[in-house]
Amino acid sequence: MLFFSPMTALAAEHVAGSEKTAVPIWLCIPFAGLLLCIAVLPLIKAEWWEEHQPHAVIFWSLLFIVPFALSFSAGTALETVLECIVNDYLTFIILLFGLFCVSGNITMSGDLAGSPRVNVGLLALGTLLSSWIGTTGASMLMIRPVIKMNSWRKRKRHIIVFFIFLVSNIGGCLTPIGDPPLLMGFMRGVPFFWSLKLFPLLIFNMAVLLFLFYWLDRRAYRKDIALGLKPDISKPGTEVKIRGAHNLIFLIMIVAAVILSGTLPGHPAFQDAAGNVKGIHIFGEVSLGYPALIEIAIILLAALLSFKTTDSEIRRENHFTWSAIREVAVLFVGIFITMQPALMLLKANGGSLGITEPYQMFWSTGLLSSFLDNTPTYLVFLTTAGALDFTEGMTTALGVVPLQMLMAISAGAVFMGANTYIGNAPNFMVKSIADENGVRMPSFFGYLLWSLAILIPVFALDMILFFL
Repeated sequence: MLFFSPMTALAAEHVAGSEKTAVPIWLCIPFAGLLLCIAVLPLIKAEWWEEHQPHAVIFWSLLFIVPFALSFSAGTALETVLECIVNDYLTFIILLFGLFCVSGNITMSGDLAGSPRVNVGLLALGTLLSSWIGTTGASMLMIRPVIKMNSWRKRKRHIIVFFIFLVSNIGGCLTPIGDPPLLMGFMRGVPFFWSLKLFPLLIFNMAVLLFLFYWLDRRAYRKDIALGLKPDISKPGTEVKIRGAHNLIFLIMIVAAVILSGTLPGHPAFQDAAGNVKGIHIFGEVSLGYPALIEIAIILLAALLSFKTTDSEIRRENHFTWSAIREVAVLFVGIFITMQPALMLLKANGGSLGITEPYQMFWSTGLLSSFLDNTPTYLVFLTTAGALDFTEGMTTALGVVPLQMLMAISAGAVFMGANTYIGNAPNFMVKSIADENGVRMPSFFGYLLWSLAILIPVFALDMILFFL
């Protein structure tokens, strides 16, 4: 959509001081190049890619930063990169780090084996948890038990794929805690519990996807049993033991930190006379707000206390290593930097795309959220909807938005992050943890085929039933 829109092809507006200059579309090439590296190199040069990921990130980031600095100015380039690192990437990776640490100190053991019924129950539980502890929190909490209970099986990659579909994405639609786009909506006047109106949509998607999953998992399960594979269960029963359960307290601390980061900026104590959020000035117009600092401090404290109060044996049982969070930290800093021109183009031309119907908002927000950060994509289309001069609907700080259109934007941003590994933060994390635990996950394009075959038809049904 961005590349073929006539308006986009002309230019996007980038504000530097009082000047408005055109952001050329070719500056999106580094973003596309990095995505292609993530998709292709693990297939053709896996060992090389694993060793040289930081070099690829540096290369593509510089390929954006240097031309951008030459086109505008070194100061503008520095400010753009710092804005993205300080106000987007820093809180993003700290949140992932905290949840990764805390969830790694919780282990589940017992006599539950990875049968189709058990797996459906685990996916349903994780999906419902996602709206209350976040998609990242639920993913990090549930992924290791799911992998452990299915460790005896040969055919299990589909389990993790559906886990990403449901727990890491679709389940986060009911509250602002669930996914960052909804938190941004809450900060702009959308009521906290408004997104509960998406409950029928969530139940429909859960029912369809869990039915498909059960059918696929039953076939795979029977093939595994036919090969003589059996779960390692010492005695019959359904006894389940959770060790490190006290870490749920630290998980709640992290959730509270996220809520505070969304509510404190609106408090007068955290605003200056002009209504801007107070913080530490870094460069130009870039500053790290005090609410973000409080969020970071609480999350890091939770991670530290989790490690100090948990027996290291639990981490050994979980096969805990730092490789997954290290890979995500390296790759996503490059993604956040190189996608800036695409976000500028979207921001400048979002209102010129002729998108005025709920189903259009659903697909536009969703498809762009599959490859770009879904939070700014959500805000662009929410702003676009608020500027269409509707007189009936939800009154927000950005204007009046019809309920069906707000549902479409919210569902598109949350649901379609499942379309690719990079569509939502926990997707890549879950893939990395599965890979290091011996589950052969699909490649970037392989996963894309799964989403095209399963998710897109389900989303088409969503459009017909809810947004037409």
